[in-house]
Amino acid sequence: MNTKAKRRRVSSGGFSTLELVIVVAIILIAAAIAIPNAIRIWYNMELRATGNEVADLMQRARILAAKSNSYYTVCYSTSGGVQTVYLTQVTLSSTSACTYSAGTSVSIDLARLISAASGAPTGTNPSAYASSIDTSSGTPCDNTCTLAFSQRGLPCQFVTGTPGTCTTPAASYFVYYFQANSSNGWAAVAVSKAGRTQTYTWNGSSWN
Repeated sequence: MNTKAKRRRVSSGGFSTLELVIVVAIILIAAAIAIPNAIRIWYNMELRATGNEVADLMQRARILAAKSNSYYTVCYSTSGGVQTVYLTQVTLSSTSACTYSAGTSVSIDLARLISAASGAPTGTNPSAYASSIDTSSGTPCDNTCTLAFSQRGLPCQFVTGTPGTCTTPAASYFVYYFQANSSNGWAAVAVSKAGRTQTYTWNGSSWN
């Protein structure tokens, strides 16, 4: 068989080198588009799961407070790069709002790359969460406040003093923010004045 016939058989029965290069290039372009989106979706799912875990812990604090006729605060600590959210039983005469006891405190660990924010976001991406249901005129409490639940299971801002205060009903609702440090994603856990919790994530333009 001569060389010309061999070339005809290769081009009619399989891919040429140029065709393979084009196929590989298309696959790489598709992967470059899809992989970042997949990673973003994964982090958003992890953020929402984290927010749901924190919301569940807050509901546990609410139940414990009503059951034991005492105040429970929701607190944070960090060890080894992992942040822990935990509950502390307190009284209005307590000198500290938060006391963590390893092995006995009711707690959850956040994912390694997710942490509680220092406060509400101040920019537009994201903007601070605003409830469309609660029309309270007061400024919502955020991560700068210590959330507590009273003997009636109502949320309040716990402030230490002689004695301390935790006024119910609260002037407004509460919102606690969490960040995914690797993707700059955000989650928000809103607590209504009645004590109900709801988790939201920032999709780039709004909370949902």
